[in-house]
Amino acid sequence: MKEQIIALLNTYENAAYLISILINIIISILGLVPSVFLTAANLAVFGFWKGTFLSFAGEAIGAIISFLLYSKGFKKLSESKLFSHPKVRRLLEAKGLEAFFLVLSLRLLPFVPSGVVTFVAAIGKTSLLIFMIASSIGKIPALLLEAYSVYKLMNWTWQGKVILTFLSICLFLLLGRKSIEKSSNEQN
Repeated sequence: MKEQIIALLNTYENAAYLISILINIIISILGLVPSVFLTAANLAVFGFWKGTFLSFAGEAIGAIISFLLYSKGFKKLSESKLFSHPKVRRLLEAKGLEAFFLVLSLRLLPFVPSGVVTFVAAIGKTSLLIFMIASSIGKIPALLLEAYSVYKLMNWTWQGKVILTFLSICLFLLLGRKSIEKSSNEQN
């Protein structure tokens, strides 16, 4: 996927920034599609700092547009039993500073899907202004870490090798844990 985006951005150089942002908006609206391949393409085409800034701008704009779409189309879902978990309810009910800090902290956690945070905040009581500020601030460290990791992996530096080794160990542990849980559930 990264190669196709690089080719697209290189083919339409004059509109490359806009194309990248539009792809990021689509990824944000879809909600669960990872944007790491677009970050990699941005870094390859525009360099580290321009590519990182472009990825940040696209993700921030995409989150805002997604928030607006979700809040218009799915507001009634907030009363659904799907959202009865206490932590989800807390974000649904949050307003003001509490909403700000919840969105900010959830954006900083690398394993919480961005689309889920946007969706729950949008159908809840979080205002657009609070969401825009908290979400954008929270994306900065997460995107810098993502861009740095992707850049090091793309250039296959020793840091990239360490990052890949760490990710492989995490994946191995996660799969091992799921396998053990599945085995214990089958025995019960």
